[in-house]
Amino acid sequence: MKNKNDNLKRVIVDFKKLTPEILALLVEKYPDGYDDDDIVTFKNQHNETIEAVDVITEDTKYLVKVSTKLEVTMENYDVDDYEDFDNDDPEAIQAPEITDEDIDND
Repeated sequence: MKNKNDNLKRVIVDFKKLTPEILALLVEKYPDGYDDDDIVTFKNQHNETIEAVDVITEDTKYLVKVSTKLEVTMENYDVDDYEDFDNDDPEAIQAPEITDEDIDND
């Protein structure tokens, strides 16, 4: 029997391409952050190992690459920070300042 997720478009998203919509979906799915059990590991077309967390919309499965920037951005998420941007605007999400403490927590 086919899973309904088999027909979804699959999109790999790097932090630089993260939109307010995808960020909001991530925070909703992982309100306390993600852990090792949530991470999907796979090889990309260049045979590089990629670690990502997934979020699913009606028609798309997003695989968002795991990074310290993503973790810090999710921890500091506030919907009001993005009210002046379109939901699909990758320019809305700015890279956070990463401290040694953030890296030590990886």
